[in-house]
Amino acid sequence: MTPQQDQRGSKTAPWLGKATQNAASRLDEYRTFFNTAVRNPRMVGAATPTSAAVAATVAQVVPTTGAPVVVELGPGTGSLSDGIHRRLPEGARHIGIELGKGMVEHLRTHKPWMEIVHGDAGDLQALLDKYGVDRVDAIISSIPWSLLPSDAQDHILRQAAEALAPQGAFTALTYPPADQTPGGRRFRARLAQTFDEVLTHTTWRNLPPILHYICRRPLA
Repeated sequence: MTPQQDQRGSKTAPWLGKATQNAASRLDEYRTFFNTAVRNPRMVGAATPTSAAVAATVAQVVPTTGAPVVVELGPGTGSLSDGIHRRLPEGARHIGIELGKGMVEHLRTHKPWMEIVHGDAGDLQALLDKYGVDRVDAIISSIPWSLLPSDAQDHILRQAAEALAPQGAFTALTYPPADQTPGGRRFRARLAQTFDEVLTHTTWRNLPPILHYICRRPLA
């Protein structure tokens, strides 16, 4: 190898190494996601890991100043987490509450900056108390709401509303077809009963498209 070839190799190798590392991480994300979906489809709220366009939309509710606390319910393999993390200021807390053990291990390996809690969204208030959190600035949820029974929807939503700061936001993701199922319609009605403001947005740059609920000002 000539000195010129060696010099070119030293310049390109770091980029190749990073690309290989990113590809391996993405492959592990899909493997972990699909393994969990096959074993327990009711635990996974999405058919595939969500796109960067979905993550960018979700992240709009994340404060960029102060020392906010953001909680992800069911972050899965963390396909939304990078977009959230990029907006958070220094000193913020990003907590992910995940039920799937394989997902938890994946997140702890690939998202070391995130506080990963192996737990159930139904225990939200107890988990926040355990981790010393009294108010949350944003709750971002990817759990399969339309598949949950009515009492489970009520139980989690009530805790989320109680945990939010006065200017906080609650966001949930679903698919447009799931929104029209009995469980989806029940969830939409519960949101209207729980929050003063319920906005919707559809991200079409995802396969399949994703419907977002953005909710603010919990009702007493």
